[in-house]
Amino acid sequence: MKWIPNPRKGDIMNTKTKCWAMMTVSMLALLSLLLLAACNKKENTEQSSNTPAEQAAPAAATPIDPATVATVNGTVKFDGTAPKPSKIDMSQDPACKGTNEAENITVSGGDLANVFVYVKDGLGSRTFDVPKDPVVLDQSGCKYHPHVLGVMAGQTVQIKNDDPTTHNIHPTPKDNREWNESQPPSSPAIEKNFAREEIMLPVKCNQHPWMKMYVSVVKTPFYAVTDKSGKYEIKGLPPGDYTLAFVHEKLGEQDQKVTVGPKDTKTVDASFKAGAGE
Repeated sequence: MKWIPNPRKGDIMNTKTKCWAMMTVSMLALLSLLLLAACNKKENTEQSSNTPAEQAAPAAATPIDPATVATVNGTVKFDGTAPKPSKIDMSQDPACKGTNEAENITVSGGDLANVFVYVKDGLGSRTFDVPKDPVVLDQSGCKYHPHVLGVMAGQTVQIKNDDPTTHNIHPTPKDNREWNESQPPSSPAIEKNFAREEIMLPVKCNQHPWMKMYVSVVKTPFYAVTDKSGKYEIKGLPPGDYTLAFVHEKLGEQDQKVTVGPKDTKTVDASFKAGAGE
């Protein structure tokens, strides 16, 4: 049998020392990891618990002297033979009753409706309070009312369903958040808002493919939509030099310059030709 010498006392001590050293290093490493995790958790908790009051307050609105404000108004015409509105077949849903026609080009006596008019340039770095009152988008007769809606960024859009059928409201924006929400009949109004400026943001109903409308989101209160007589009016403008934009879903955009002085009322008309923008 082979003889194995007994380990020396010094060797045993060295082995114990090495073991204790390794254990100490491991414990220190584990403690460091635990401390780092705790710090990260505390930091994340503090960040997620910030209330709106603790965040930066929005910039105060730039004051406008009401004694100097001006008005811009006008009429938008359609140049050419107006297309006959196409009838919409709603027979796929028995709850959708009544007549319905496409609204992509709505002309009456040469006047063009549903043109979004807004101050595109000239207000500089002015800021404006977001209105507290919501704008309303209604669904009735399986049709959106209105067909073109203007709203300020951050303002509440209140969506109602007056039909005895379910709708699916589905905005398809480029610069805002996309969403798709079902709304059964007699259900409470849906309230949404859009954070960023975006002109002619399309909205559709996934339940009824003919239902379409547009929301125009702007940073100022200086906008309007032409009515059936092609008329619009923008009030409360401070004196200055501005660019007005006239935007139609099918016929494109036109820009016009206008200068208003204190208490001025200026008329700025526009005309879209048949086939423009198509």
